[in-house]
Amino acid sequence: MSNTEFGKGCHLHLIDGSAFIFRAYHALPPLTRKSDGLPIGAVAGFCNMLQRYVEGNTGPDAPTHVAVIFDHSGKTFRNDLYDLYKANRPPAPEDLRPQFPLTRTATRAFNIACKEVEGFEADDIMATLACQARDAGGRCTIISSDKDLMQLVGGGVEMLDAMKNKRIDRDGVIEKFGVGPERVVDVQALAGDSVDNVPGAPGIGIKTAALLINEYGDLESLLDRASEIKQPKRRQTLIDKRKQIEMSKTLVQLDCNMALDFTIADLEVRDPDPEVLLGFLAEMEFRTLTKRMADQLGQEAPAIAEAPAGVIEVIAEDVPFDRDAYTCVRSADELQPWIDQIRQRGWVAVDTETTGLDEMVVDLVGISLCVEPGTACYIPLTHRAAAADDLFGSDDLAKGQMPLTTALEMLKPVLEDPAIMKIGQNMKYDAKIFARQGITVAPMDDTMLMSYALHGGLHNHGMDTLSERYLDHTPIPIKPLLGTGKSAITFDKVPVSDAIPYAAEDADITLRLWQLFKPRLHQAKVSTVYETLERPLIPVLAKMEMDGIKVDRDTLSRMSNAFAQKMAELEADIHALAGRPFNVGSPKQLGEILFDEMGLEGGKKGKTGAYATGADILEDLATEHDLPARVLDWRQLSKLKSTYTDALQDHINADTGRVHTSYLQTGANTGRMASKDPNLQNIPVRSEEGRRIREAFIPEPGNVLLSLDYSQIELRILAHVAGIDALKQAFADGLDIHAMTASEMFDVSLDEMTPEIRRQAKAINFGVIYGISGFGLARNLRIPRAEAQGFINRYFERFPGIRTYMDATVEFAKEHGYVQTLFGRKIHTPEIAAKGPRAGFAKRAAINAPIQGTAADVIRRAMIRMPDAIAHLPARMLLQVHDELLFEVPEASVEETIAAARTAMENAADPAVHLDVKLIVDAGRGANWAEAH
Repeated sequence: MSNTEFGKGCHLHLIDGSAFIFRAYHALPPLTRKSDGLPIGAVAGFCNMLQRYVEGNTGPDAPTHVAVIFDHSGKTFRNDLYDLYKANRPPAPEDLRPQFPLTRTATRAFNIACKEVEGFEADDIMATLACQARDAGGRCTIISSDKDLMQLVGGGVEMLDAMKNKRIDRDGVIEKFGVGPERVVDVQALAGDSVDNVPGAPGIGIKTAALLINEYGDLESLLDRASEIKQPKRRQTLIDKRKQIEMSKTLVQLDCNMALDFTIADLEVRDPDPEVLLGFLAEMEFRTLTKRMADQLGQEAPAIAEAPAGVIEVIAEDVPFDRDAYTCVRSADELQPWIDQIRQRGWVAVDTETTGLDEMVVDLVGISLCVEPGTACYIPLTHRAAAADDLFGSDDLAKGQMPLTTALEMLKPVLEDPAIMKIGQNMKYDAKIFARQGITVAPMDDTMLMSYALHGGLHNHGMDTLSERYLDHTPIPIKPLLGTGKSAITFDKVPVSDAIPYAAEDADITLRLWQLFKPRLHQAKVSTVYETLERPLIPVLAKMEMDGIKVDRDTLSRMSNAFAQKMAELEADIHALAGRPFNVGSPKQLGEILFDEMGLEGGKKGKTGAYATGADILEDLATEHDLPARVLDWRQLSKLKSTYTDALQDHINADTGRVHTSYLQTGANTGRMASKDPNLQNIPVRSEEGRRIREAFIPEPGNVLLSLDYSQIELRILAHVAGIDALKQAFADGLDIHAMTASEMFDVSLDEMTPEIRRQAKAINFGVIYGISGFGLARNLRIPRAEAQGFINRYFERFPGIRTYMDATVEFAKEHGYVQTLFGRKIHTPEIAAKGPRAGFAKRAAINAPIQGTAADVIRRAMIRMPDAIAHLPARMLLQVHDELLFEVPEASVEETIAAARTAMENAADPAVHLDVKLIVDAGRGANWAEAH
């Protein structure tokens, strides 16, 4: 095709090359070329995006001219104007840098014009070409979502956000900036841009800038009339920062008059040369894309060396989300092709929809399946029919659904097939739902736990977060479907037509996350963490949760009444001390009593004008006055009553008579687990009342509860990692470690040790593990801060290895952005370089994480081994609480169970890690949990 003049009837497409590259890099796995290890993940995604672009732009609105525009490496004229322009942008990832030139080669291989100009940004090239196209009477579509390009929209120029398939016209610009395209640069000049380091006017954001520009017409008029502005701070900023604002406008204003060494006519659309394109794709070793393009071009695909046997090839295809493409499976005939496809593929992402969140009581409503990105279905099973005359809906099933039993009979062989991987997001939940239907799901992969192994400490691991962060896709929210408050409905009342896109999308997202995360586990060197600490724990926890633990409702009820009576007595004492009655549960009223009426020192008012009365403040005041001490006691009882003795009764399952907590494997950054509904991890054990709550946890008749608890595991790990010979020897000799520490620190012989000195040493031992400050230790021991700091200083003098360990750990965190447990778990430390109060918290967290995390890993390993260790015994593992495991055992099997469980726990670190200090497990038994512990 020869070059033709560009004019009326012509349509120019300008593709933002950098946006395509970074989108591809972050959306796809970090693939490498098999033959030489060259990083090619971003190139693969880039080529897929180009292929879909070419395939999708046909018909009457197709482009006549097209180019991919890239940023040239190096400085631009804006850096000469302002040397800090884009100065805060981090360098490109190392594995992305060699892929930049390959994306240019890929563009040329598709026979698409590829343009960049030294000294200018891609935005300027696109601005010049867009204006030329408009002036020539043609149209221009800029394929990008970059807000800086929105100043070009109008008069035949529009933008297309290809990822969201959303066109951006004049109305879209106004929605984004509050002004039309012709005033975008004025708003940007005022608001600045933190990404590009454009300073703007300090304190003025997009909304305020738009209001000002709309009121004064343009930036120049605003600055000339700045003295008229009523708000003094805003007025002064505009006057003082005028030159900075004007410079900012120059930085954000795109250059529409670049001298280019080519014309739009040179950008005419051309068909690719099959030999060139297929040659490049084969050279990159893109098997799937090479075959697809060869089929489209009517050519034979060139040969590419196959992947080694046993290696799963992750298909690097950035398939757009299309909710209309999801299907509904309503019959056995429609389900069978999905089952055939699952067997052929060897994996399936699966998700269940239920009537609630409590796996032990909810009903199964539907099942979603996904075998390839974009290819997902929903199988409705028990949706209820709508009833117009019934406020609460109908009990009849909606029409057009598969019978529950038929669907489960067909899916059971697949879900239990050891040759098919079942992939889920929080798969433990779905596994329990299927378990209640008689299906044992195995094997399983869990994207939530993969993310936890990869990104622990960086963010949460819920599906919405992962989808938005790693797939650049916002899932359909659940609230609009179910409603909120009293009008909320359960999922079985959601119409099937509304359920299909929501439910199928969940499975689609899960599969995409799996394809993204699975290869990254190896690259990040956390495969062992996922495969030995996370994935095998799923069925162990699921069984514990389903077994539950028996709780005596009568005991809880008696405790609740006793707590209420004790609270009433404390209230009477508090009122007497205050000199008048008031609401003890009201922080506002309490603050007025303490600081206004009693005149105690240390009162600080918050933004609401009320005094702060948190536990830390009351603990300080309790050293001086009895009233705050009584309030602390009252608050503890109140929490115990509401959180445990009252709430636990509501959690007793009507069918089993037991409480079934749910464990959160991702509950803490360090690897420690949490539990919810109910939370059994935080029952206080130091207070008598807290210990009494455990009396309500009992075994079935003929059984006892057995508690096995690691003895001072974190101190033992500290002695190992910090290389403290004195602590190691003390543990080896079986000494009282707290008494030994006191003896070392205070030069007191063991036979002269007092309980008070030992208590202080114990507080320091555990305080140091958590990076406690002199201030914190002073509060714990209720001693002067200087004295507490003196204890800590003396501790470091006697055990210098601890200070060395702490300093080395913080330095490692600063250099690498994470710390590690002895088993390789990475805990990221994004705040480690923070300033102010956050810095101290981040350092303490970094110091503690390897110790607490290693202890958490040890008990995880013990739990994973426990089912085999006690398989020959009539014992059940019921609970895990920090360093303790609780079992229910027939009385005749107690000793044998203790021996088997203790062996598994004490040797849990082997063979992965050999600790210099032996792990010791204490065992106890009893007719209730309190007695056993």
